[in-house]
Amino acid sequence: MGILQGFFYRDSNRISATGGTIIDADGYRIHVFTGTGPFNVTSATPSSTVEYLVVAGGGGGGGASTFGICGGGGAGGFRTGTGFPVTVQDYTITVGGGGNGGTPGSYTGVQGGSSIFSTITSTGGGGGGGLGASPGSGGPGGPGGSGGGARGSGETAGVGNTPPVSPPQGTPGGGGVQSNGSGGGGASQSGFAGVGPPTNAGGAGGNGSPVTWVPASYGTPGPAPGQWFAGGGGGGGAGAPGAFGGASGGAGGGGAGGYPVNAIDGTTNTGGGGGGAGSNTTSSGSGGSGIVIIRYLL
Repeated sequence: MGILQGFFYRDSNRISATGGTIIDADGYRIHVFTGTGPFNVTSATPSSTVEYLVVAGGGGGGGASTFGICGGGGAGGFRTGTGFPVTVQDYTITVGGGGNGGTPGSYTGVQGGSSIFSTITSTGGGGGGGLGASPGSGGPGGPGGSGGGARGSGETAGVGNTPPVSPPQGTPGGGGVQSNGSGGGGASQSGFAGVGPPTNAGGAGGNGSPVTWVPASYGTPGPAPGQWFAGGGGGGGAGAPGAFGGASGGAGGGGAGGYPVNAIDGTTNTGGGGGGAGSNTTSSGSGGSGIVIIRYLL
């Protein structure tokens, strides 16, 4: 009976489709989109469904025009699910690009681009808070799939899961409770606030989330099994000589914050946020581009 039921399910879910990079593994066909393109369903039944992962582009880290530290970019929105119905038609897949890091002329990092599959939209990560040339310019983290980290003391974190969806597509960035940059939010963990002396380190980006069925050539390793996506960018650190510390980004492709070296970009096709700059002499990191992956039974 179990074998007959298995054959019945596979037949009732029968799908033929083209588009993206196609990988067959463990009885499933997987379509990977690292850029915008068509997912063409050429054959389906009334009960055909797919599983999906939709990750938006990460936000850029904040930049500074004077000596100052900046927040890390928020991760791109992370959405995954099963049992999504498909019919015979062409679906346009959109993969969001990563936002640019902030510069002396544009202090807050740029929000990442949204990724879209049918009715599923993941929103780009919020930019990290930067430091402008005049008091009060720059500072708060930007909203997005996950929020950008705040620049420093008294500044607000970027709001995550914006616009709201259920389950949430991301988390907030770290708030500015110390005079060092806070990390951007990740898919499963909020960004961390920067810390004061003696380390004067920027806050770490929040961890992303794992997906167990994604091929090992995509995503990044993490603290638990699976391929990880949508980690927040680390905040920039500052301090006296010998007490500088740039923070690492969260697992899932978030880039490390900078000082005295340049911040690091989010990893391509993970939706990781870019690292925040440590001063006007170091550059901020850009967010990593997103990805869309679809799979179904062969």
